[in-house]
Amino acid sequence: MGLEVERVGEHEFVGRNERGAEVRLGRKGAEGAFSPAELLQVAAAGCSAVTAEELITRRVGEDSKFRVEASADRREGASELDAVHVKFDLDVSALAEADRKALALAVDRAIEKLCTVSRTLKKGIPVTEEFPTA
Repeated sequence: MGLEVERVGEHEFVGRNERGAEVRLGRKGAEGAFSPAELLQVAAAGCSAVTAEELITRRVGEDSKFRVEASADRREGASELDAVHVKFDLDVSALAEADRKALALAVDRAIEKLCTVSRTLKKGIPVTEEFPTA
C-alpha cells in the first residue's frame, strides 16, 4: 500500500500509511483537518524535531520538552509557497552561552545533513502524476 489519500466526503480526505497512522486533510480552514500546504510545513518541522531530538536531549536533558513551529511565506493568491520557516522553542537557559551556540550549530548541521524533508525542499525535485485514461 505505501501511502495513500482517500476521499471520504466533500473536501474531506484521509491520508494513511501502512502502519495504520491517519491524518485528516481538507481545504485551507477545514475544521479538524490539515491543508496539504500545512502538512508540508508540519513535515519540515517534524523532520527537524526528529533530527535534532538526540542532540537536544543529550545537552539539555533527557526529559526536556521542546516545540518546533512552522510557518511559510506565500504571495497573495499564489498556489505555491515561497519559503518554509522552522523555529525551535525550548528552554536552554541552563546552558552557558557558548554551549547554546554550539547546540544551535550542531542542530543546524544535523538538519542540513540528515533532514530528508528540508533537504528535498531545498533541492527541488520533480513531482509526477498518473491518471487513468482507459
